[in-house]
Amino acid sequence: MFSKSCEYGIRAIIYIAAENEKGKKVGIAEICENIEAPAHFTAKILQILSRNRIVNSQKGVNGGFYLDEYQRDLKLIEIVTAIDGKAIFTGCGLGLKQCSESNPCPLHNKFKAIRNDLKKMLESTTIDELGKNLKKGKSVLKTIKV
Repeated sequence: MFSKSCEYGIRAIIYIAAENEKGKKVGIAEICENIEAPAHFTAKILQILSRNRIVNSQKGVNGGFYLDEYQRDLKLIEIVTAIDGKAIFTGCGLGLKQCSESNPCPLHNKFKAIRNDLKKMLESTTIDELGKNLKKGKSVLKTIKV
């Protein structure tokens, strides 16, 4: 449903939120290792999120990515729209350009309900909430080796 860029962006921000609870700034190598993402690609995504004021970055020896109080309270929809735009909430489930209320594709009504539920979830879920769940071990961001 989300682009690969958006998936990595969400995972990176959740990891930063979890680590930032201790006031820690997190480097790109650590982020990528813990979310199983390529460093160069993830760095570009974090630049986009930084330009959109979703994450802060500081250069230098004690630098890295971090969130302030305002950013921790942002909803996931901010990340999604910064990276993927709003088309995910209006687009056709089959990718048809002419799909609409008056000219629906076979999936239109069912997919519309899923899109609406997704939007509600993204609008009601904070970065902080997901970061805390990760820190408490209630969720994971990388493959668990058995």
